[in-house]
Amino acid sequence: MPIAPTEQDLLTCCASRAFARHVAALRPYRDLAQLTTVADAAVRGLEWPDVLEALAAHPRIGQRAAGADREAAWSRQEQSGVTDGTRAELAEGNKAYEERFGHVYLICATGLSGEEMLARLRERLLNDAEAEQAVVREELAKITRLRLAKML
Repeated sequence: MPIAPTEQDLLTCCASRAFARHVAALRPYRDLAQLTTVADAAVRGLEWPDVLEALAAHPRIGQRAAGADREAAWSRQEQSGVTDGTRAELAEGNKAYEERFGHVYLICATGLSGEEMLARLRERLLNDAEAEQAVVREELAKITRLRLAKML
């Protein structure tokens, strides 16, 4: 596959151009395990502005992503554990989180209930900025791994 469409596909998994360039440049991959290893290292090696670029593509937890593209569909599927009962509390928590850290609250929502996402949000509000950046990178890596598997 040529580099440009490969990078476009990778951007649906992690919306950092630096990530997509890095992972695309090292292809071909023999299997998903090798791709995942490289992708994990790429996410963890992103400069913070590149992480923020990736975060900008994620809707707030509890808000349904609009659109018919693959990334929006994945987001809606990943957040399927959010119910109307937790939506208002998540909106409040998102606001507090964004005021504290300056970016969207990111969590790998797959398999989690709205209550679990809310509890983790409240726990993470206690983090300092450095600790939270480490958590964000790990959550971004988890989401990226799941999306790579879906893409393939």
